[in-house]
Amino acid sequence: MGSGPLEVALQVVLDGRGLPVPDTYDTPSQSLQPVVLRETVCYVVSGVLLNETGEVLMMQEAKQDCYGKWYLPAGRMEANETIVEALKREVKEETGLECEPCTVLAVEERGPCWIRFTFLADPTGGVLKAVQDGDAESLQAKWWDHDSPLPLRSKDILPLIDLALQYRASPRHPVTLPQEMPYTVVSQRVVATFVNSSKDLWVLQSTVGNPHLPVTACNTTPTELRSSIKVAIYRLIKQCILLPQVQLKTCGILGLQHFGKDTVVKSDGVCFNVLSNP
Repeated sequence: MGSGPLEVALQVVLDGRGLPVPDTYDTPSQSLQPVVLRETVCYVVSGVLLNETGEVLMMQEAKQDCYGKWYLPAGRMEANETIVEALKREVKEETGLECEPCTVLAVEERGPCWIRFTFLADPTGGVLKAVQDGDAESLQAKWWDHDSPLPLRSKDILPLIDLALQYRASPRHPVTLPQEMPYTVVSQRVVATFVNSSKDLWVLQSTVGNPHLPVTACNTTPTELRSSIKVAIYRLIKQCILLPQVQLKTCGILGLQHFGKDTVVKSDGVCFNVLSNP
C-alpha cells in the first residue's frame, strides 16, 4: 500500500482505529441536526461474559413485563457515557460483576433510532448477584451452560452467545473496540471495493475537497430514523454509480467511533467504518 493521504486513512480504518469527523458529509448535501441520545436515537449495550468452562453470564429480569425471565446483561446508554462505560455499568448493575470488553461481537440496528452494541467481555471482579441482593435492576445472576432449560426473555440472544463461543474458540476478526472520537450524527465511512476484469482491486474515494474515504450520514427525518442505516450507504453508492439498479452487499464493520462527553457540541452520534462490495 502507498503512503499518500488516502492510503494512510485506509490503513487506519483497516487497523480498527478512528478518523476525525469530516467538515462535510458526502451525502446528504443538506445540513443535519445533531442526534440526541434517548430522544432521536437509542443505543443499547449488551455483554456476553464467559467463564473458564464456557458458561455464559445471565441475569434474571425484575421488570414487570418479563419478570423472572433470563437474559444477557443489557440496557440503554445514558447521557454523557461512552459505549464501554455503559457496558461496564449495565453488567455491574445487573450481575454484580465488573468486566473488561474484549471486542465488539455484533451491531444490530432498526435504523438510527435503535442500535445495539454487543460485546464479548471478561469478568474482572465483583461478586455475583445473589437472590438476596435482587433489586429493580435484576433479581439475581448466574452462570448458564447454555444447554440446561432456562426460561429466556427472548431467543434473540442465542446467536450472540454463539458468536461469542465461536470468537473465543477461533477469532474471525481482529479486536474491535469503540474509538473515542465525537460525532454529531449517525454516519458511516464507506470502504467500497471493486474488482475489474483484470482482477485489480479498486477502492471508492471521494474527490469533494481532498481525496478521502467517503462518509455518508443518516438523515434525521422521521422516515430515515426508522429505516436501516444501510439506506445511507445505498444513497451514496447510487450517487456514485449511475445505474438504474444498484446491488449492495455490506460485508461487515471494520470499526466504530463515538464519544458522548463533548461539552462544546452535542456529540451523541456514532460513525461506523463499513466494508461494502457494490
